[in-house]
Amino acid sequence: MALRHTVAVLGPGGTGGLLAALLSRSGHRVICLAREGTADTLRKSGIHVRSGQFGDFTAPVEADTELREPVDACVIAVKHTALDAALTRVPPAVLGDALVVPLLNGVEHPAALRARYGADRVAPAVIRVESTRTAPGVIEHGSPFAEIDLAGDGVPRPRLDAFAAVLTAAGTAARVVGDETAALWAKMAFLAPFALLTTRYGMPLGEVRTRHREELEALVAETAAVSRACGAPADPAQALARYDAFPPGTKSSMQRDAEAGHSLELDAIGGALLRAADRHGVPAPVTARLVGELKAAGH
Repeated sequence: MALRHTVAVLGPGGTGGLLAALLSRSGHRVICLAREGTADTLRKSGIHVRSGQFGDFTAPVEADTELREPVDACVIAVKHTALDAALTRVPPAVLGDALVVPLLNGVEHPAALRARYGADRVAPAVIRVESTRTAPGVIEHGSPFAEIDLAGDGVPRPRLDAFAAVLTAAGTAARVVGDETAALWAKMAFLAPFALLTTRYGMPLGEVRTRHREELEALVAETAAVSRACGAPADPAQALARYDAFPPGTKSSMQRDAEAGHSLELDAIGGALLRAADRHGVPAPVTARLVGELKAAGH
């Protein structure tokens, strides 16, 4: 390994925990930031990963409730609903010049992070992975891939390339993409119809794409129109083909949160989509109805 990095991971859950363990295993110093109980567990036991792709292994990590020293990069892997509270664990003065890499759903968080940490440090990323925290420090990685698109319109390209190389050497397939808006909206355009429909009807993707096909097609069309209005390319036919290719039992993370009684990222996904539609004058009646029904159901 050419250079040992110190990486903070805010939110060592399914995604953050997997990356923390992979980075530690490849020789980097990792500081996980979490609640006191979780931090204690991680300090004592490390992170246990069970993965078909990466094998079963345990990686040692440091852990604390707050960042207390500068690091090279800080990966933000909390849910959008927990973001504001979690950021108190990463004081801007302590973070210094670190690269801030949020792995959040939605499209609105980069602006808030840039206001807090600086425009030249925030590198929004999109990760494609299925990874679940089954207990503090215990990660089940189910997908045969872990792919990361790293962007950052205001970040010097060499910084992005260097961190992408660190992530790739750790085992993920990481690449730098030139258009941040396109990267974030590509994720949003796929995630919004999938999350809203599976959660609204409480059924996996296979049932949604057959029993609620018209709504799925309408949502895909609305999301693609909003995406294009925001300056990002979108292909509704390609999106539908992707949904049809997924295993029928696939559930969205929002649906899993609903089943577990957790708060939903409804505002970060559905709300953000409707706000963008409103800004650009794009009609999105099916999205509005589903978001309204989910809110009415107590979400």
